[in-house]
Amino acid sequence: MSLTVEAHHQLGNFALDAAFTSDGGVTALFGRSGSGKTSLINIIAGLMKPESGRVLLDGDVIADSERRIFTPVHRRRFGYVFQEARLFPHLSSRRNLAYGRWFAGKSGTGNEFTRIVDLLGIGHLLERNPSALSGGEKQRVAIGRALLAAPRLLLMDEPLAALDEARKAEILPYLERLRDDARIPIVYVSHSVGEVARLARRVVVLENGRVTASGAAAEVLSAPAATLATGRREAGVLLEGEVEGTDPVHELTTVRVGRERLRIAGVSATAGVRLRLHIAARDVMLATSRPVEISALNVLEGRILTLTSEEDGSVDVRVTCGDATIAARITRFSCDALQLVPGRTVYAVIKSVAIDH
Repeated sequence: MSLTVEAHHQLGNFALDAAFTSDGGVTALFGRSGSGKTSLINIIAGLMKPESGRVLLDGDVIADSERRIFTPVHRRRFGYVFQEARLFPHLSSRRNLAYGRWFAGKSGTGNEFTRIVDLLGIGHLLERNPSALSGGEKQRVAIGRALLAAPRLLLMDEPLAALDEARKAEILPYLERLRDDARIPIVYVSHSVGEVARLARRVVVLENGRVTASGAAAEVLSAPAATLATGRREAGVLLEGEVEGTDPVHELTTVRVGRERLRIAGVSATAGVRLRLHIAARDVMLATSRPVEISALNVLEGRILTLTSEEDGSVDVRVTCGDATIAARITRFSCDALQLVPGRTVYAVIKSVAIDH
């Protein structure tokens, strides 16, 4: 799958001037509120007609301002999942799903219905009306309705934004299954580092209507420039590793990242499973000698690559530890007190419970 998007549009005082490409999987449009993410996804969907630009999917010209081509929404065959589920309140979950099948025509087979119901784990919800569903359950039905329309591209605009943390934790595994099993390219809008780190293959960072970074998720989310879109609180690194084993007594899992091993809490996975780990820079301490008798289980020896001073008095420190690069955000005072300079050996200290997976 190849998706090309170019859009130039003026919305009052806000100018959208963005372009990106995707070759399948989950592509995240990522950035703060007001950065232009929803406007861009609406242009892809055909809900907004840009002053200039184009949208191409697998060589099919969906829209091209120069050639005066603009395919109507209903002919694009794109599924769209909004922040709110937008289910028909007077219809059961089954009948809401059937509405999606109606759009698919002959391709909306009974086998496909069963497959998607199983994929999203909503079989027990089929006879319930939306009023009897939780927020996470409503979104799963909404996703099923979009999938049953047999879309060639799925657009998701902050589908978890209206949910509390418990409901987000409930639905994220189903989104992972959707990514891995449905084989439909997805454009996913979010301002959450956790969601993007967990789901996306490619990340497009938007800031003030413009693309400031684009590339593989691990590369973009680990770059210092990502702080422009995430805020310093969520800045950090995204690592990919493989589960080596678990300690069921202490509920710990060991993940190998290159030559390094990290112990993380709160995950149940079997050996050989690939995991993504997001480590926030604010959760990493640095020491100039190996600490002993501390509660943190991860102490990685490394060398300082770079130090970048920030305007708020903090310093972004990048440390290479074997095959992994760890980011730490410390005060300028600590940086001076420890006499940190590029090339110096330090120890990155990371609590197991601070690693998101």
